[in-house]
Amino acid sequence: MPNLLGYNYIAGARSAAGSVVLQSFDARTGEALPYRFTQATPAEVEAAAQAAEAAFVTYRSLSPERRAAFLDAIAEEIDLLDDTFVALVCRETALPEVRIKGERARTSGQMRLFAQVLRRGDWLGARIDRAQPERQPLPRVDLRQCRIGVGPVAVFGASNFPLAFSTAGGDTAAALAAGCPVVFKAHSGHMATAEMVADAIVRAAQRTGMPNGTFNMIYGGGVGEQLVKHPAIQAVGFTGSLKGGRALCDMAAARAQPIPVFAEMSSINPVLLLPAALEQRGDAIATELTASVVQGCGQFCTNPGLIIGLRGPVFSHFVEQFAARMADQPAQTMLNAGTLQSYAKGVAALQAQAGIRHLAGSPQQGQQAQPQLFQADAELLLAGNELLQEEVFGPCTIVVEVADEHALLQVLRALHGQLTATLIAEPGDLSRFAMLVPELERKAGRLLLNGYPTGVEVCDAMVHGGPYPATSDARGTSVGSLAIDRFLRPVCYQNYPDAWLPDALKDANPLGIERLVDGAWSRAGLTRG
Repeated sequence: MPNLLGYNYIAGARSAAGSVVLQSFDARTGEALPYRFTQATPAEVEAAAQAAEAAFVTYRSLSPERRAAFLDAIAEEIDLLDDTFVALVCRETALPEVRIKGERARTSGQMRLFAQVLRRGDWLGARIDRAQPERQPLPRVDLRQCRIGVGPVAVFGASNFPLAFSTAGGDTAAALAAGCPVVFKAHSGHMATAEMVADAIVRAAQRTGMPNGTFNMIYGGGVGEQLVKHPAIQAVGFTGSLKGGRALCDMAAARAQPIPVFAEMSSINPVLLLPAALEQRGDAIATELTASVVQGCGQFCTNPGLIIGLRGPVFSHFVEQFAARMADQPAQTMLNAGTLQSYAKGVAALQAQAGIRHLAGSPQQGQQAQPQLFQADAELLLAGNELLQEEVFGPCTIVVEVADEHALLQVLRALHGQLTATLIAEPGDLSRFAMLVPELERKAGRLLLNGYPTGVEVCDAMVHGGPYPATSDARGTSVGSLAIDRFLRPVCYQNYPDAWLPDALKDANPLGIERLVDGAWSRAGLTRG
């Protein structure tokens, strides 16, 4: 087993001033692991935020290439985390080895993606409108715009992705790429994992000469509120529950200087099963959908939690087949005891609700999550029943049968915002139900056709976001290169001499990037107008 200190990371050093000690556990057995972590004191939270603030001026002024080299170095260090590391993550999370190895590759891949973004330069959004001194009736001044990092960012680790949405996850990668130092709040469910990844980031920072305070990490419950309220923090990245994300949003909005919180929170990811598709391949869809619902014990933010179809014998046959397959699924161990308790509570609430019938699944008992399938009356959704809008985090889904196309539209309009919305359809369905797409566009950040929402590609085109409550800000994404936009803001320079301008806006275009110059895209150097 690796030797870990369990201390907080502040300004390139380790700190353990507090007396509260936190314990790491084996997720399968509940056994205490030989790792203890010191909760950050208020003074240490203050020091971490101040360290990020002190690093900001130097870090944001580094060239894109220097920051890209830093991200590449983090990726290399993560790839070097060996089988001992993988075994530790498996013990803390109960996730299988193949999943952790895949997530390790995704995490380093995210860093490399943002390194590519930095090198190509489009993130800068460089725009130049040269002076027109002869313009009548009034001359135009020289105006140049590009984007800079907002400042230190607080990032909260997610429970369900101990690598890809955690210490070196997408929020951290995007913030560092934007030129924003990070104060990371380690998740209590995998603190040992967090320490090993934090060590990798620190090694990369030392290798590439990053300023102390570029990356900081603190442990503990209750430290997040002080962090979000600290005046040095200029944005927040969060993945977790609606309750937790909304609390952070409210704290940030109540500050003397409100700041944005980019929170991914709650989504039931509706899947619409259209008639021709069910008639042609209903049994296969039942098998595929079951696999999506129970994958990873349902512990995905894109887990399909609502299945909608049109009333009729074809849909009835599908429901029978779907229920039979769900009934055959084994119980699985969840990430931690708290996640299991939350799942059991959600299942019990569905069982107690009038208008919802239990179709498949063994009684929820013991230390593992039993897959569950329910069927709900469409009228509950139309009446605004909030229980059907709430994510049950785990291997559980709900089937809803609607009478016709009009009822299907009404149900869609009743749904809250989602990360994903899926159509399972044949060409004939697409012609008949074309009116659904504009409705789905209003509800979700990613629209799928003949696929299943579990699984998120890390690339330029991905959107992992959506209208509230899926996220707190539907204009962004937490996966893909566009995630950097959340931690940038535009600055316009009027009549500035060339020497004072950022490299992205200088006449010679030393970065060699594409810029919008007088309304046309160009990579060329310029002469003053």
